[in-house]
Amino acid sequence: MRRWLAWIAGLVLLSACSSQGDVPATRYNDGRKVVFDAWSLIQQRYVDPTFHGQDWQAARQNYLARPALTNAEAYPTIREMVHSLGDPYTRFFTPQVFVNLQTQAKGELTGIGIQELALSTSQYLQIVSPIEGSPAAKAGLLPQDIITTIDGTPTKGLDLVPAAAKLRGQAGSQVSLTIQRGNQTFRRVLTRARITINPLSYQILSLEGRAMGYLRLRAFNGNSTAVMKQALQVLEPKVAGYLLDLRLNSGGLEQSATEIARFFLPPEQIIVTIFSRQEATQTERSLGTGAMTSKPVVVLVDRGTASASEILAAALQDNHRAQLVGTRTFGKGLIQRVYSLSDGSGLSLSIAKYQTPAGRDIHGRGLVPDILAERPTLALPTTRDAQVLAASQALLSAFGHPLSNSGQGVKPS
Repeated sequence: MRRWLAWIAGLVLLSACSSQGDVPATRYNDGRKVVFDAWSLIQQRYVDPTFHGQDWQAARQNYLARPALTNAEAYPTIREMVHSLGDPYTRFFTPQVFVNLQTQAKGELTGIGIQELALSTSQYLQIVSPIEGSPAAKAGLLPQDIITTIDGTPTKGLDLVPAAAKLRGQAGSQVSLTIQRGNQTFRRVLTRARITINPLSYQILSLEGRAMGYLRLRAFNGNSTAVMKQALQVLEPKVAGYLLDLRLNSGGLEQSATEIARFFLPPEQIIVTIFSRQEATQTERSLGTGAMTSKPVVVLVDRGTASASEILAAALQDNHRAQLVGTRTFGKGLIQRVYSLSDGSGLSLSIAKYQTPAGRDIHGRGLVPDILAERPTLALPTTRDAQVLAASQALLSAFGHPLSNSGQGVKPS
């Protein structure tokens, strides 16, 4: 399968399974060419063949009839076109924003560190997950928090890309956010910073005298597969099982999730099935050579677990390789591909959807854990919080050895 490239919109990491594509040449030589390029890509590749119930050929005549002598004059038309699809994951980027996201896709951000934005049911901006150690995380922002204003400007109805632009800024500058959390409303002033995303950290925990590997996977980027492989090589001779923590991981490269799933699954198990309009159905499986480990695994998930994280979690759950512990996941079952348009602008387009090995469509539904466990505090995940203790109990149960004292049973080794 082709490599899907993760992309970043300004400061906000908008996790997607995506790749670059070519734009068809046209006869237009002004701003209308960019409009036609965008229309053509949507017509050829958009996942929904009904285009949100539109006559897409008639829409073409409408959009191309508008004057657009310059590329910049074409952008409002393209934004309208994209908005008409009713898909929050299909987005248009101006050249400047597109250059920024291509640069930042390497794992460095400048901003407050909110990982994936969505639209709430009230049409305000909703946080999917903050990046650990970022200004957003240090300010106590959490998954499902609603951002109602940015520097005093209401966010209701604001598209996600302009929202990212409002949050983006020079390191050291400040941005004021109004946050709604349930019935509580409060204000936070955050100082933007340069953020490096470390995809994985790991350590050995002692659970009732047994050594267990704790793997905290924060993102699926170009380095995730290699660092996970290295971690397993170090831990495998030393531990009896693994806690794989995918909380607040809003996704990234689908290919990385698939490759990491292969480290844990026995041969020839289905990992994910992908459906698109342009290509035959693709089913990814584990390798015939077998997994890197056959030891027990428990996976931690929460509301910030999305996209590629859900692919990995579902692959382990559906193949009965691991139990999921935590709360229901986000529910993002679409795959995006990022295209460069002829003037240097970009279009992220939902081109496919996926199903889990058991044939589940989780879009808008998420994954339900085998063991439900809440974090009673608002703190970011740790190795000693209530969900880790519940996961530890599940892992020890695989050895017929229950956790005798949840307050004392999990210790760094």
